[in-house]
Amino acid sequence: MDKFLVILAGENHLEYANTIVQEMQASAQVRGTGIAKRTPEYIQQKMMEGKAIIAFDSKKKWAGFCYIETWQSGEYVANSGLIIAPPFRNLGLAKLIKEQVLLLSRTKYPNSKIFGLTTGLAVMKINSELGYKPVTYSELTTDEQFWNGCKSCVNYSILTSKDFKNCLCTAMICSDNPAKNKVIVSTDITLESKFTTFLKRLAKIKEHMKLQIIENQKWKQKIK
Repeated sequence: MDKFLVILAGENHLEYANTIVQEMQASAQVRGTGIAKRTPEYIQQKMMEGKAIIAFDSKKKWAGFCYIETWQSGEYVANSGLIIAPPFRNLGLAKLIKEQVLLLSRTKYPNSKIFGLTTGLAVMKINSELGYKPVTYSELTTDEQFWNGCKSCVNYSILTSKDFKNCLCTAMICSDNPAKNKVIVSTDITLESKFTTFLKRLAKIKEHMKLQIIENQKWKQKIK
């Protein structure tokens, strides 16, 4: 069973910025898709601002990353740059990170519209499970800085030829807001079913209650 630590990134994680950027670029090349280029300094900035989620395996090896961006004074929030290190792909880690970055977004910007652009089918599936719905580009932010970020993408000419109304990426907005009003938890996350986790907690509660009953019986015998 694979165990991961999925936490809020901070100053202690700045050293991983280069690795993260390199893996983003390598992943895009393998998929043959476009990606807005990020610099290590930009990734470090997101970490320092408390706007990124990072994951490690049980041996403290870097396993994954994602960050949030805001547009139009926080009215729009994008969960961007999701990347999983090759050894940890297809283990469910991507969804764990997406869940946490969504909670982080809702915690910091509770009234925002959370959206994303992606060409990856796996990411689309995860987004759908988290409450995202496909939308037209007209429902996304009109902030020029956001669209300028697409200039480094190999598909930028397609975007401009369609007057920024469509491209190869699928636009999605989190309409159901399943994470709203919840608080992000920085803790160990094990890839096991929620039902199994619930049963374990229930067993602990029952054991605690049993011990309390025994202690109460002993106390009653003493006072007799």
